[in-house]
Amino acid sequence: MKIDEIMELMKAMEQNDLTAFDYKEGNMQLSLRRGGAAEPMASFLTGEGTEIVRPAALTVPDKAVAEAASESGANEPAGAEASDKAAGVTGGNIVKSPLVGTFYSSPSPDDAPYVSVGDTVKKGQVLGIIEAMKLMNEVESEFSGQIAEILVENGEVVEYGQPLFRIV
Repeated sequence: MKIDEIMELMKAMEQNDLTAFDYKEGNMQLSLRRGGAAEPMASFLTGEGTEIVRPAALTVPDKAVAEAASESGANEPAGAEASDKAAGVTGGNIVKSPLVGTFYSSPSPDDAPYVSVGDTVKKGQVLGIIEAMKLMNEVESEFSGQIAEILVENGEVVEYGQPLFRIV
C-alpha cells in the first residue's frame, strides 16, 4: 500500500467521521485510529510479524484550513515562500521534500552520495532517498542543471515541502 492510498483512507475517515479502520492484504495489516484529543496513530504489521506503531506524520488538515486553501487557490502550503527565504534559499530551482521522513544522500552508508555540490543533473535523476515508514522513496530532480546547494544533512529528518536542493 502506498502513502497516497493511506492518505486517501485518512481523508475518507475524516469526511465520514470514522474513528477506526483496519485493513489486511497478504502479510500487510494496516490499522488507523483517530478521535478525542489523542494524536492519530498508524499501526503496521510487517511480514516478519513485527508491529510498527508511529504517530501519523501525515494528518488530514482541518476542514476550515482545507476550505480556506481551496478558496484562496493556494497550491503550496501557506508561507512556503517565506520559509524558503528564512532558510536562506535564494535563486535557482528548489527541489522540495515530497513527504515527511529521514533524508539519506546515498543508497547505503558505505556508498558515495548520489550528488554533490557542482554536479550536473538531469530531470528525473535520483538526488537522494527519504525513508518514511520503513519505505525508501527516491527523490528525483524536477529540473536539469547544476547542484548549487544541498540544504539538508545526511540522516536529517525532513518535513513535507522542505527545500532539499538548489539547482541553477
